[in-house]
Amino acid sequence: MTAGVVVPVKAFRAAKVRLAPALDPDARAGLAREMAGLVVAAAAPLPVTVVCDDPEVAEWARGRGVEVGWTPGLGLDGAVQAGVAAVEAAGADRVVVAHADLPLARGLAELAEAHAPGEVVLVPDRHDEGTNVVVLPAACGFRFAYGPGSFARHRAEVARLDRPLRIVRDPRLGWDVDLPGDLDLPTEAELAAPCGHPGP
Repeated sequence: MTAGVVVPVKAFRAAKVRLAPALDPDARAGLAREMAGLVVAAAAPLPVTVVCDDPEVAEWARGRGVEVGWTPGLGLDGAVQAGVAAVEAAGADRVVVAHADLPLARGLAELAEAHAPGEVVLVPDRHDEGTNVVVLPAACGFRFAYGPGSFARHRAEVARLDRPLRIVRDPRLGWDVDLPGDLDLPTEAELAAPCGHPGP
């Protein structure tokens, strides 16, 4: 079984505007770039496709030796859908979709391998609100629905497809950065919580 990783990356200069009370525009762009690089690195050794609609991001991705899915005008859901289709067309039968704002990301390849046949894996954020990582069969017809409350919508989508579901509450993959308080990363002791459990 082969797998590939899709990472949607917003224009660095337009990313993380809710961090404005804590970081100036240059610092926000630098942080967005740094976190995206960490997520790409966390996918090794799997091939990565960055989906984007910004020339600077595309140049950055090519400089890291990853594929670029050019997805102007599609929005996040459409861009991810296009990325999954591209990874499937390249020969993968399993796809990992990981957001680019996970500063503690690691082990995406291991997550892709640890599954039952036909299973969909959802990794929610630490609030059980958003969906930070999805692992799914490439051709299963999954419809992405990101935004507030996406974890519940994605659980419902797995049920619609009548696929087995595993929920992994991973303290590293569950930590995304949206608000100034999210910049205070947890300690190693806080990260030592159990990594996850079957769902729903």
